[in-house]
Amino acid sequence: MPESFDVIVIGAGPGGYVCAIRAAQLGMKVACVEKRATLGGTCLNVGCIPSKALLQSSENFEETRHKFAEHGIMVEGVKLDLARMQARKGEVVGANVKGVEFLFKKNKVTWLKGAGKIVAPGKVEVEGQTYETRNIVIATGSDSTPLRGVEVDEKQVVTSTGALELEKVPGHMVVIGGGVIGLELGSVWRRLGAEVTVIEYLDRIVPGMDAEIARQFERVLGKQGIKFKLKSKVTAAKQDASGVTLTVEPAAGGAAEEVKADVVLLSIGRRPYTEGLGLAEAGVELDERGRVKTDGHFATNVPGIYAIGDVIAGAMLAHKAEDEGVALAEILAGQAGHVNYGVIPSIVYTWPEVASVGESEEELKARGQAYKVGKFPFTANGRARAMGDTDGFVKILADKETDRVLGCHILGPDAGGLIAEVAIAMEFGASAEDVARTCHAHPTLSESVKEAALAVDGRALHI
Repeated sequence: MPESFDVIVIGAGPGGYVCAIRAAQLGMKVACVEKRATLGGTCLNVGCIPSKALLQSSENFEETRHKFAEHGIMVEGVKLDLARMQARKGEVVGANVKGVEFLFKKNKVTWLKGAGKIVAPGKVEVEGQTYETRNIVIATGSDSTPLRGVEVDEKQVVTSTGALELEKVPGHMVVIGGGVIGLELGSVWRRLGAEVTVIEYLDRIVPGMDAEIARQFERVLGKQGIKFKLKSKVTAAKQDASGVTLTVEPAAGGAAEEVKADVVLLSIGRRPYTEGLGLAEAGVELDERGRVKTDGHFATNVPGIYAIGDVIAGAMLAHKAEDEGVALAEILAGQAGHVNYGVIPSIVYTWPEVASVGESEEELKARGQAYKVGKFPFTANGRARAMGDTDGFVKILADKETDRVLGCHILGPDAGGLIAEVAIAMEFGASAEDVARTCHAHPTLSESVKEAALAVDGRALHI
């Protein structure tokens, strides 16, 4: 008889491994299928964690070369040891993936090593062995979206995976796509000495984020040396020994031009990964974008088969997948698992960072919501001045009648940490006045959030 489980999770990324751990905590017998040699999925292995390691290292390099002198710290002969920087990144990744393996052992989650395939409801095949289960959770994540005419070899034309493994700093890197991943990795290589050009189809970067923040963000990145070609599309990429020649046209049509690069980073988005899972044979329905269709409780149209994370509708964010994993595990245990999709933060880990939660001004206007705006610049924050990081501002949007916080958008130092305060406020239905009347320690960056909340009522104190 094949070994049986209460839950088999296919995919050990943030959504999958968290779902497996939570289900085990709730008393279920759980297995998690993963074909990589290590756990953690794209995020821990070739995504969130290694990119943040390189972002931090490259930021340290940039500060040593250009910012320390402002603080009276004179450093001569600064050199880049890219091999050591890459090795450190590997050490950070290794520690994280080993941590997940430890958590599996601690919580008695069985790791089924290999590629998983649903052979029937309640049956998953891994490396020729079939396992039975009461519940199957699809948590296979996503991979990079291809672009016609641009052939990826992960050497000269790379996705985020290849961009994290470059062995030398390119003379000129062209980033196709002005979204989060492209801007983060473009920032890494710009700091390390590359010329970086971002080509974006739309008339703005970070589509979907608040437009005012996006405009200011573009100016800040421009000051850092990143060049932008907006309203442009890449139609072809020709590789040879000297590099890559891109054919670039206006998005609205017009004469083409050639742009030469040493390395091209293709970063136009991600698509759900459903290949080889046996979904069609099992009768699992997909939507028009290739995502697994689910109801409000993560259930597919096939009883006993569920899906979470990047493979279903919604933001492709690790923390969104984690929350869905916890919610689904609790639902399977008979509890009331729930995810508040209106309060999921989004962060760009450049420096300064960009963070947002809730709705943007454009979204509020589109649905006819009357709102108030409060803004406060980091130039007026004492801690930001002491740090020498005064680019950006905090922007809070609140309901005009009730003062309930509807959204917050931050461009500035540690925006990713600051946004959590507003997310908690929104989760509890707080008003801008609630945030404003909460005592914030001085001097801290978080005082800018308080001042923006005060500004909603036109009574900011320090500007």
